[in-house]
Amino acid sequence: MQELDPAILDKANAWLKGNYDADVKQQVQKLIDDKAYTDLTDSFYKDLEFGTGGLRGLMGPGSNRINKYTIGAATQGLANYLKKTYPGEKIKVAIAHDSRNNSDVLAGITADVFSANDIYVYFFKALRPTPELSFAVRHLGCKSGVMLTASHNPKEYNGYKAYGEDGGQFVAPHDKAVMDEVAAISSVDEVKFTRNEANIEFIGEEIDQLYLDKITALSVSPEAIKRQKDLKIVYSPLHGTGVTLVPKALEQFGFENVTVLESQATPDGNFPTVVYPNPEEKEALNLAMEKAKEIDADLVMATDPDADRVGIAVKNDKGEVVLLNGNQVATQLINYLLSAWEEKGKFTGKEYIVKTIVTSYLIDTIAKDKGVECYNTLTGFKYIGELMTKFEGEKTFIGGGEESYGYLIGDIVRDKDAVVSAAFIAEMTAFYKDKGSSLFEALVDTYLKYGFYKETLISITKKGKTGAEEIKAMMEQYRTNPPATLGGSKVIALKDYELRKETDLTSNTVTPIDLPKSDVLQFVTEDGSIISARPSGTEPKIKFYCSVNTKLASKEAFHETEKQLDEKLKTIMQDLGV
Repeated sequence: MQELDPAILDKANAWLKGNYDADVKQQVQKLIDDKAYTDLTDSFYKDLEFGTGGLRGLMGPGSNRINKYTIGAATQGLANYLKKTYPGEKIKVAIAHDSRNNSDVLAGITADVFSANDIYVYFFKALRPTPELSFAVRHLGCKSGVMLTASHNPKEYNGYKAYGEDGGQFVAPHDKAVMDEVAAISSVDEVKFTRNEANIEFIGEEIDQLYLDKITALSVSPEAIKRQKDLKIVYSPLHGTGVTLVPKALEQFGFENVTVLESQATPDGNFPTVVYPNPEEKEALNLAMEKAKEIDADLVMATDPDADRVGIAVKNDKGEVVLLNGNQVATQLINYLLSAWEEKGKFTGKEYIVKTIVTSYLIDTIAKDKGVECYNTLTGFKYIGELMTKFEGEKTFIGGGEESYGYLIGDIVRDKDAVVSAAFIAEMTAFYKDKGSSLFEALVDTYLKYGFYKETLISITKKGKTGAEEIKAMMEQYRTNPPATLGGSKVIALKDYELRKETDLTSNTVTPIDLPKSDVLQFVTEDGSIISARPSGTEPKIKFYCSVNTKLASKEAFHETEKQLDEKLKTIMQDLGV
């Protein structure tokens, strides 16, 4: 039987003796009585930390779990940070939540703590998407915002996304400052849980309409939509918040033939019809794709529980309904936006787009061809938001995205936005259909012009304390012993974002990387493949991103070329030992 570290028992006993609710103490006592030492260790071996997506974890008792007290401490720390940062000012914050179990309760606790600290709270009276929270922070002049969500994680998880006054998630040095304030709270007694009703104002439909109007004003091809208003769309909110705004956004754009998938339309934190409520998972779109086949739809879309990510399926050249991955959708959105802007003569020379370092480099190629600046940031949409804020008033942000199904068009929010993305994916589909083409054909045309880029992602889950140690050891091994070849091609460069340096392995010269420090390694091969290894900041996973490319000789060669690229991806992953 596993031995229990005495420090873990001390921490658990502190909760038993402390000012915690009786039911929480009961749950902790049960873990001790049942000798559930693995669970007890995972619950108490550390305090929940902010990752690329804020605070996220399994729900339950303990310092490493999402519960009233970890949420309360995070909010108290954030309140302390805000009061120190904006002394003497009236501080306002916005709070929203998704459809997850306990999200509404945890949002209420967050509001309690802010209001008790004499911070004015705009509280969404019902569930709303994450991007609308980002919009509300900006629109209402808030200093911060909080979204209670664990995004696309399994149902056992919940989380807390904290936003700064620009509507983006906190970045350095502010994220560290908030974490320091949270860490400085040594006792639950320091958290003010007593709600002050005078500091809470409920918001809802009026913000919805403002947000939808701003999105609609971004439309680039309204005439194409008018002609293709009957475009058949199947949409699934996967039991999440998307149902509140995505159908309205599509309607306001002018689409009149949208089928909302009934079996997944009701918000439900148990996500009863899917294994994971994640549009990155093929299984999550199965029911929507079946519906699409039944009604012969042109487009399938599904959003995750907090509606910041969207997955899509389209008809291919054989009439089959097929999924597009995040890289393909990001590529096509950027290609469509740049082409439509070019067609309308909207370019002024100050436009730019943003993507992350693990997102398809086909986007860089397209941007270069169109004469538009393309910036690469670290993984995490907060870095895209940070860049947007930096360039506000100087340059025009057209759009951006990341391979994990998160995209943004226009600058009204500072986070990935499945509401505006769903509207533009539909607009893009209408645009190509209006030209006698399809979204799938347009993708093949992009490959014909710029090269066929194919990407894959492999995630390896390693849970708990031992898992975290294994992931650390894997990264250390790759760092000190990089592979000499991958997929039969020589590795010619190693980019170490932790050390912020790029090593040219042929000449052994080192150049600095001008991005914040991050535990990411990238291998670049002679034939243009790029392979990235990155531990997740929000889940117990290590992720491997792999991109290969080749010339596409003709449309007819698409399927054969795709097979070859898939084989190459498989070989590279085998070479990496994953």
